Amino acid sequence: MHALLPLLLAALFLFATPTLAQPSNPAGEADCKTEELRLLQEMDVAQTRGRLLQRRQLADELAAVQARCGTLPPVQSREAHIARLQKEIADLRKELDRAETELRKLRQGL
Repeated sequence: MHALLPLLLAALFLFATPTLAQPSNPAGEADCKTEELRLLQEMDVAQTRGRLLQRRQLADELAAVQARCGTLPPVQSREAHIARLQKEIADLRKELDRAETELRKLRQGL
């Protein structure tokens, strides 16, 4: 995951820079909105199915699309960022507990 961060940041920079220099494109805006909505729906599905890693990857894709389209949400306050990370950690722990429980059941069945 850490190895992907520099690549993601580079991609964000490459996609965001030309977007800032170009005039507004209605077709591009529609494409951006469609892509954002698709990713948000996939994130919801992944979360309801307990696929938090997939949801995280989709969130990274969404951030890249938002950077490319110039629709990034406003910067969060430090406290909001901490709260979001704490919730994400709690969700990941729940997913890990669920996976460990499933693994125990599978091992007991062997």
